[in-house]
Amino acid sequence: MPYMVKKRQNNMKNIIFLLLLIPTIIFAQQTPAKKQNGIVTIHGATAHIGNGEVIENSLIMFENGKITLVTDATLTKKAYLGTIINAEGKHVYPGFIVPNSTLGLAEIDAVKATLDQGEIGRMNPHIRSIIAYNTESKVTETIKANGMLIAQITPRGGNISGTSSIVQFDAWNYEDALIKEDDGIHLNWPASFRRSGWWAEPGPIVENKNYVKDVQRIKDFFSDAKANNKETIDLKNKAMQGIFNGSQTLFIHANGEKEIVEAIDFKNEFNIKNLVIVGGFDAYKVTNLLKENNVPIILKRIHALPTAEDQDIKLPFKLPKLLDDAGILVALDVAGGRMERMQTRNLPFYAGTAVAYGLDYEKAIAMLTLNTAKILKIDTKVGSLEVGKDATLFISEGDTLDMRTNKVISAYIQGRNISLDTHQKQLYKKYTNKYSQK
Repeated sequence: MPYMVKKRQNNMKNIIFLLLLIPTIIFAQQTPAKKQNGIVTIHGATAHIGNGEVIENSLIMFENGKITLVTDATLTKKAYLGTIINAEGKHVYPGFIVPNSTLGLAEIDAVKATLDQGEIGRMNPHIRSIIAYNTESKVTETIKANGMLIAQITPRGGNISGTSSIVQFDAWNYEDALIKEDDGIHLNWPASFRRSGWWAEPGPIVENKNYVKDVQRIKDFFSDAKANNKETIDLKNKAMQGIFNGSQTLFIHANGEKEIVEAIDFKNEFNIKNLVIVGGFDAYKVTNLLKENNVPIILKRIHALPTAEDQDIKLPFKLPKLLDDAGILVALDVAGGRMERMQTRNLPFYAGTAVAYGLDYEKAIAMLTLNTAKILKIDTKVGSLEVGKDATLFISEGDTLDMRTNKVISAYIQGRNISLDTHQKQLYKKYTNKYSQK
């Protein structure tokens, strides 16, 4: 009898699993677009270059996936060639770049089998997120529809989470998606203070009594990896060498003032050439130190509450301007809260909030494009509308930072005109037709 009960339970699990798969089968991910064939000409749009420049009446041309012309249409007699797109009254932007993202590594938070963003263990520099990246993610469809066309796919967990890679969102598999493979290693710096309790009933902030011990464990690991730089058998040591020789970036995830300062001291102690602080909520307190050490910030989600009771309730909204005014290179992130993958579609609106609190509009665009490309060291390929770079861009009927007017009508990745259809759009059309019938 117990055997039959167990068998029925297993059969029920299989049925539930198949039911979960049905929507994915019916509403499959879009087919990647074919390689660009011929020339595309976009004229008349307001072009936001990504470097702070704006061309009110622009002429943009691209061929074989590369931008060949960006100019003021009123100042040239260049003939319009190939596929001609009249974008008068619309806006053209470089494709937005999402740093520190788990897109494609997890799908449904409540279904453990779809979660692949973390690995067991404390120190995992050899774990490569790109291997687990799923180009068929349905969440990604909604991201593209709001202008996010590139992301840094980043693992989670442990002290050293693993290695990230940078992808574009129109590909058959992870090999096709790659823009930059294994760009950096992600280290979660220990917190010196933590809030007790849990999310529903948070308690007081308490000291982390193991802080010194936790930091020393990280230092010991780095010392051992640096001392064994010729050891090729140990995968962990081998994975760390890019940090020491400068071919990879070390991304230290830290938010507190003490943690950021000690992370920079750590950089200097181990002579790490490329360091980026991820999170960086208290970075505005140590801007001089960041500038002296040439350390940029990937700023955590600004649609959040302050981290201390005595801080201005609107401080998160003001952080992008505070850091930019101090001369810090800043990119915007959506991590630092729940449902980070689904929230990615709102990244442009976070930038819009920063504009509402004083940040220059074009600097906000740069924080989604060229700044991020510079931090990720892919700015020779993407991040701005400049000749020679990939034709990765999109056209919006309105202001892309304003959720009321933003409407992305077409997007291109490496010159390919990609699909912007989503399951949600299909449902909208379906029920619009249903209720419009008389």
